Amino acid sequence: MSNPFRSLKEMALEAGTRLSVPANRLILPVAEFLTFWLASDAWAQSNAPAMTDAAPGQYFVRKEYSPHPLPKFSDLRDQLPSPIYDENPDWVRMYWKAWELAFNNFHEPASGSGFVSQFIDAAFNQNIFLWDTCFMTMFCNVAHPLVPGIGSLDNFYAKQHADGEICREIGRATGIDYAEWVNREGKELFSRWGWNGAPNAPVSYKGRATPQPPPLLTLDALNHPIFAWAELESYRMTGDVGRLQLVYEPLLHYYRALEKYLQQGNGLFMTDWASMDNSPRNPFLKNGGCGVDISCQMVLLARNLAEIAQVLGKAGEARALEREAERVKKLINQRMWDDQRRFYFDLTQNDGHAPVKTIAAYWALLARVATRSQARALVAELQNPKTFARLHCPPTLAADEKDFDPAGGYWRGAVWAPTTTLVIRGLENYGYDGLAREIALNHLTNIGRVFLETGTLWENYAPDSAKPGKPAKQDFVGWSGIGPILYLLEYGIGLKPNAPGNELVWDLRSTARQGCERFRFNGHVVSLTAAPAAEDPRKMTIRVKSDGTFKLRLAHNGQSKRIQVKRGEQTIVSP
Repeated sequence: MSNPFRSLKEMALEAGTRLSVPANRLILPVAEFLTFWLASDAWAQSNAPAMTDAAPGQYFVRKEYSPHPLPKFSDLRDQLPSPIYDENPDWVRMYWKAWELAFNNFHEPASGSGFVSQFIDAAFNQNIFLWDTCFMTMFCNVAHPLVPGIGSLDNFYAKQHADGEICREIGRATGIDYAEWVNREGKELFSRWGWNGAPNAPVSYKGRATPQPPPLLTLDALNHPIFAWAELESYRMTGDVGRLQLVYEPLLHYYRALEKYLQQGNGLFMTDWASMDNSPRNPFLKNGGCGVDISCQMVLLARNLAEIAQVLGKAGEARALEREAERVKKLINQRMWDDQRRFYFDLTQNDGHAPVKTIAAYWALLARVATRSQARALVAELQNPKTFARLHCPPTLAADEKDFDPAGGYWRGAVWAPTTTLVIRGLENYGYDGLAREIALNHLTNIGRVFLETGTLWENYAPDSAKPGKPAKQDFVGWSGIGPILYLLEYGIGLKPNAPGNELVWDLRSTARQGCERFRFNGHVVSLTAAPAAEDPRKMTIRVKSDGTFKLRLAHNGQSKRIQVKRGEQTIVSP
């Protein structure tokens, strides 16, 4: 999550007891940390940041909110996609619980906030969060346009600063950047909360001039540049080219701002505690170390922008962005890959490998940074019970690290929906679709067990038992909706849309009845059911009802079949 310490503080205050997380699991001792946090939080709540832009959001054309009724679960339940999965009806119940919780977190822009779209909130505190919101859009895509999903990102673009910076945390009621992440001092880049508990820690650039003017935000605010990935995930579900036209310019300015301020002299990119909160990697990034996650995310952003540019007919810009991505890819492989340990590692400020093995390395698969050989080595770790192949996988910290917490410990081992998602999508980039599905179903299985025990969904989960993580918020949808909604439809039932190609792939794996009523993609509403064929149980009888034409590609029993679906109803027998 975007600030584990805030979560820990809230849990302690709400429970009225001592924190359940041992002090040695935190960067700071508990008492010292809470004193620091309470002081900084009080300041942030009572002091609005100085205005740094006369007109934020100048690159985004949507300037005002057009009021309309906020969707309600009771009104829309019968219009939402309705999964059929007789193999595990409890997963279907969990799916509907996830939507029920999600609807509790839909919001209209507050008066005077300057937000321009209804949005889904992170279910965390009083602020909206960048990377939480990006991941939440991924399960909201399946119900587009019924619910606030991808439009939630509009509020970040509407608050973009003139130099391209976007704060990762913005007040939900005010529309103002979270005060602690505003560079009110006007200093050169620094981290407000630092890397190991020391506040206001400076960044030292090595091998390049310190960028001027200073950034408007602190390093704590400038991480997880995954807007463009989220936009393309939406595009593959909706086929909405107009949306890509709307966001391309804001995203390009955002990319350039991060290049300006986060790029170290070695060509890689810097981060601080805010990438993975209380991870034991953080002290090694102190004062300007480079993170493998942020460096790969910048490659990913460049590649995503290139893909968007190509769709929009900007071929020259697409080629230039791809060249930039390849340049940073080469540096990551030269400097961050350890040939002996066969893994990617962060770099310290002095260019040494940080010794901590974390989930951050798997951004290299999503960004297509790894070579085939490197990808095989990363896959081997995902299959290694001593590191990432735990009961609930993959944990965010390798299990053979000394700080690994089998109960979760937030970013010291917990399993999180966003990191599991990046691993799955990265594996698919390299053709490891079987392992990707295996990990998705492992996540569904374990969160399903916890759901049966607790009746709800959690912020994160324990890696070595089917339990909520310690600590973890409950009723968290939030990005935890990805598993019960997106994974069930895409990996359980097997429906994967390609809206730009007007194609739906259905990978039939279950031998029981399966499908989805009111599945939505590319503007279509489609109901599909499959059940064992009466005349030959090895095959499936498939019934399709569609309001439009599209290509359906069936995969079953190792064979595939393509069908041109027409408007109306039709019956098909699987291969």
